[in-house]
Amino acid sequence: MTDSTNKIRTRAVCRNCMISCGVFMEIEDGRVVGLIGDKDDPASHGYTCARGRDVTTQLYGPNRLLRPLRKAPSGDFESTSPETAISEIADRLRVLVDEHGPASVALYTGTYALAPPASLLAGAFMNALGSPMSFSCGSIDQPGKFLARALHGQWQGGGQPFATAETWLFVGTNPLVSGLGGIPTLNPAWHLNRALKRGIKLIVIDPRRSETAKKALLHLQPVPGEDAAVLAGMVRIVLEEGLFDKNFVDENTRNLEVLRQHVESFTPEFVERRADVPATDLLEATRVFASSVTGGANAGTGANFSSRGTLTEYLLACLVTLCGFRAREGDLDPNPGVLVPRGPRRAQPLAPTPAWGFPPKLRTRGLSNTACGLPTSALADEILLEGEGQIRALICLGGNPLMSWPDQAKTRAALERLDLLVVLDPKQTQTGQFADYVMPPKLVPEIPALSYDFEELESHAPGWGYALPYAAYREALVDPPDGSELLEDWELFYLLAREMELDLQLYVGAIRTPGDPPARRVALDMQNTPTTDELFDVLTEGSRIPLSEVRRHHAGQVYEDPNAQVLARDPDSQGFLELGDEVMLAQLDEALESGSLEGDDEFPFRLICRRQENTLNSLGRDQPKLVRARPHHPAHMHPADMQDIGIAPGAIVAITSRRDTVHAVVMESEDLRRGLVSMSHSYGIDLERLATGSDPGEPQPFSMGNHTGALASADLDYEEPYTGLPRLSSIPVRVTL
Repeated sequence: MTDSTNKIRTRAVCRNCMISCGVFMEIEDGRVVGLIGDKDDPASHGYTCARGRDVTTQLYGPNRLLRPLRKAPSGDFESTSPETAISEIADRLRVLVDEHGPASVALYTGTYALAPPASLLAGAFMNALGSPMSFSCGSIDQPGKFLARALHGQWQGGGQPFATAETWLFVGTNPLVSGLGGIPTLNPAWHLNRALKRGIKLIVIDPRRSETAKKALLHLQPVPGEDAAVLAGMVRIVLEEGLFDKNFVDENTRNLEVLRQHVESFTPEFVERRADVPATDLLEATRVFASSVTGGANAGTGANFSSRGTLTEYLLACLVTLCGFRAREGDLDPNPGVLVPRGPRRAQPLAPTPAWGFPPKLRTRGLSNTACGLPTSALADEILLEGEGQIRALICLGGNPLMSWPDQAKTRAALERLDLLVVLDPKQTQTGQFADYVMPPKLVPEIPALSYDFEELESHAPGWGYALPYAAYREALVDPPDGSELLEDWELFYLLAREMELDLQLYVGAIRTPGDPPARRVALDMQNTPTTDELFDVLTEGSRIPLSEVRRHHAGQVYEDPNAQVLARDPDSQGFLELGDEVMLAQLDEALESGSLEGDDEFPFRLICRRQENTLNSLGRDQPKLVRARPHHPAHMHPADMQDIGIAPGAIVAITSRRDTVHAVVMESEDLRRGLVSMSHSYGIDLERLATGSDPGEPQPFSMGNHTGALASADLDYEEPYTGLPRLSSIPVRVTL
């Protein structure tokens, strides 16, 4: 801590998101007054985003909550102490568990719940309570990635690094803005510029000429929702022209001929008719990609939100495997791990595993637990559906369901139905307006910061996590604002458990792939509250680099291991990569028989999602510095489409799906293909209007806009039979004044 009355500049870790950029924080009189990038940081190279630079608003802005809120019988919120709130929440949970069983209590963890130790303690609390009802944002944003990995199998050696790849394919993702997927996340523009200088060949499949697409050698601009058809066409060309790595495929895969049979009908001419991608462009893109020696590929939110997201991810995995874009024996492991315990990486496949069908089974649409977790798209139904198994209490950690779940009307009804809603968030959110208790946590730099969670993310997909063995730690730098009564987010679950006389056990180092260290079970002392640093010690036990060494530095460090190479295949390995999964190829056959997703007479346009600079999901919408250039929530359309229906730029339009209507200010964008409306998700609902009981569906285009999830419905556009996810992009809509 500092009591200095002089401004000091000290190295720190930005935790506005989990990426953990190395920065300098300026501190004066015990308060943070500024944040700038650290050009000497070996991972972020001086990069900061607008959200990180606006740290003073996050810490000291008027919307930050400094004490817990409790909803009074009148419906108004009143301040209370953390001790009182925890005691009352514990009492209400006891009653619900006694009357309806532990499964009547659910947990939802959002984007800002990924950082340990909060995520660990939340899971430990639910386990101790005996409830299996833990949901997360992972079953909404890119769930197909995890299901496809289970169905296809994994390559234990990992992928090939972007830093040396000759080519890379992006499908429905824009990492220059989203910061996730393929291009290393810390300072993606820095990495991309260097890759372009050495001649990387980028290929982008996206109906919008995104910021990333503008840097690409080739950009395919298909009908939205037809990514699976395009990828099936690419697979067919690779097989037809013999562009695949025959030795790699023979040694490591099964059912090549089955895949060949099912993609046979996806000729370049068929794909041109179906997805409106010229056959010559498809052939060129495939040949450039498959003729390269090294490469990789990523699909993103756009592809997963659209029709057949899991099938798209599966075909993409097959394409990468056919091209042999996997790390080989003797290759340098670019990140052998620092704080995340890891086993050796071997050049061998790990056989497919079940992707769904795990307990618990839900009551909604026959859904079950999956490789990406319980289907969050069914959570509102599980709250609304009466009878045995009904969810009656929800603890929401770092998420904003009213702004992120599909079918906003149903979500609102579900939040109103709950007997108990506890929201853990530093601000009053749209979801928080329906809460019984809002528990604001301390924030970095008021608590220690550790880069563990983003390092762990590397196991999920190429380009996720750190591209080098980097770790960062920083102790707490300032105290919370005067007069505040705040807990660390994990303390809510620890103190609730103690109040309810529950014992917590942490499962640390959960198995990710065979050969990785097994999970450890650590019982917490429920009488003496641990510190965050003590929990960090538990979390990182057995790491390649001791946390004590990482703590010695006030900046992120790279911990190279020159001997970290991908090892040879284990002689006893029986693993394989599956090219012919029956369920996925049956879906491909169905896609072949179904019609195109282009517009019809009633709903001639398709609404697609996009990311917006300076904000992340619903975070930052209320920060003036972040939205001053565009305080409203625009709907982007091609100028020719606007002219055809007589709409001028700046007009307020109604965008109507089969489920609902939202309103927006329309803007011209020649980067879109014709027939589309492009809008960011997680916008919507002005808090003041919501607090006064105004209908959130009323037009509010010049404030927060409307949430595009309102246009989606699992009852009408149920696209994913195992994740339960409705179509959240390429939604059929009409546009009127």
